[in-house]
Amino acid sequence: MAQFHYQARDNRGDRVEGHIEGGSAEAVADQLLARGVTPVHIRRTRTGGSRRSGPKLFQQKVTLTDLIIFSRQMISLTKAGVPIIQAILGLASTTRNRRQADVLRAVADELESGRSLGDAMSSYPDVFSALYVSIIRVGEESGRLEEAFAQLARNLETEKDTRDRIRSAMRYPVIVLVAISIAVAVLNIFVIPAFARLFESFGADLPWATQVLLTTSSFFVTWRYWLLGTIIVAVIGFRLATGEGGIAEPLWDRLRIRIPIIGDIVLRATLARFARSFSMALRSGVPVITALTVVARATDNVFIAGRVQGMRSAIERGESLYRSAVAAGLFTPLVLQMLAVGEETGQVDQMMEEVADFYEREVDYDLRQLSTYIEPVLILAVGAMVLVLALGVFLPMWDLGTAALS
Repeated sequence: MAQFHYQARDNRGDRVEGHIEGGSAEAVADQLLARGVTPVHIRRTRTGGSRRSGPKLFQQKVTLTDLIIFSRQMISLTKAGVPIIQAILGLASTTRNRRQADVLRAVADELESGRSLGDAMSSYPDVFSALYVSIIRVGEESGRLEEAFAQLARNLETEKDTRDRIRSAMRYPVIVLVAISIAVAVLNIFVIPAFARLFESFGADLPWATQVLLTTSSFFVTWRYWLLGTIIVAVIGFRLATGEGGIAEPLWDRLRIRIPIIGDIVLRATLARFARSFSMALRSGVPVITALTVVARATDNVFIAGRVQGMRSAIERGESLYRSAVAAGLFTPLVLQMLAVGEETGQVDQMMEEVADFYEREVDYDLRQLSTYIEPVLILAVGAMVLVLALGVFLPMWDLGTAALS
């Protein structure tokens, strides 16, 4: 466990500082926000004996499915009256995910040392998100831990269902594009060179389509290893640059919600996740400022997270939630109207739940229509490739046959 020195401001604006243990600076910030103080500066001072399971690159990831199963099992165990430490150690011994098992054992160790469940979970932000930890803390403080796990399980199941539907809808076009790419590579490297030797034996001028095919094939054959290496390096570089903490992550997160057809679906799915998470946090009793802070990190999009943080800053300056949402420029007029009604009636959590349902219905409809939008584009691409190939291969033979008959 690492030791951090922090400087913060309390509710009255007075400066406070001290030392606190945590798994990361973000985890420490979450602990301070839960205490009602706003962190200003957090600095790591030393590292304790926190349990590790090897380099992060080779660690097994804890998936949404793992968290859903864990949350559902904790509901049953807490309902049965099993002590928290005993429940967590029992789940650690039964899970097949080694990373999750290590984390659960470490959480149990911290519980035995006197820390709360929320604080113990906050030491592992790669497993338990800031939103997950905040809901657990509220459940602990209110004595409704079982209800907190139930809300988390429902939220995670909804998020997993949305992600699975998006992946399922994208599977067909991705498979077609990969098949086209493989076919182009095989034709240019193996098939067209065989025809090139045949065309050279004709000793005649070749049509433009054939010249295009031969030039492209020659380029592929000459530079194929360089092309393969460039593609591999480009893919790895793209993943590193646009991944979490990458230098191009903000730019990519902004561009991917503006991709024609697909970008709108990604945007609505992200906003649905934001609305449902925000609703769950408010319903659990998390303060609005804290809820916006933790929900911003749950969007998995740096650009949208920045807009949500802007909403939080606006509310801190005294603006209403509705006006801050208008300034964010993320929501449709209908959603803004629902948010205004929720703020006037004091039912923001209920309205945000309806906003999430609204976005998810739109995402579901768009996903069903996605193949209708993409199939014509794919058919045109395949048709153009077949047309150029047919013209390039058969026109010289046609010219040769015509010359022989005349």
